[in-house]
Amino acid sequence: MRTRWRALAGDEHGRVTAFVVVITTACLLFAGLVLDGGLALAAKTQAIGHAQQAARAGAQELDLAAYRAGGQPQLEPGKAQTAARRYLGAVGATGTVTADATTVRVHVDAQQRTQILGLIGLGEIPVSAEGQARPDQGTAGGAG
Repeated sequence: MRTRWRALAGDEHGRVTAFVVVITTACLLFAGLVLDGGLALAAKTQAIGHAQQAARAGAQELDLAAYRAGGQPQLEPGKAQTAARRYLGAVGATGTVTADATTVRVHVDAQQRTQILGLIGLGEIPVSAEGQARPDQGTAGGAG
């Protein structure tokens, strides 16, 4: 019995296989973090762009009567929200829009599907972004 135990203890068949399985799994997880993390970062950048552009679209809806009366540029909140939502719908983004007389705020939510991390049960990565815009009168004075 002792001889058999020593023979099994000295036998290294199968130990390399376990090492390869562990290293391969670690490499796949690392690749998943790199690839899917990069895709999530790109989705976040796109969501930021959509939020900011939607806010700018809403900030173009000025209250012209108040502006022509000599006041500061003010927004029509209802029209500003509608314009921002219209932009979000045109680009296929979802989010919430709030507006008052001075600022349009847009919050965009998105889901980035994973390519490799889905193998371990992480099918989507949520991303969100915010943007805001105010009406701007521009600069006074002319170019020489």
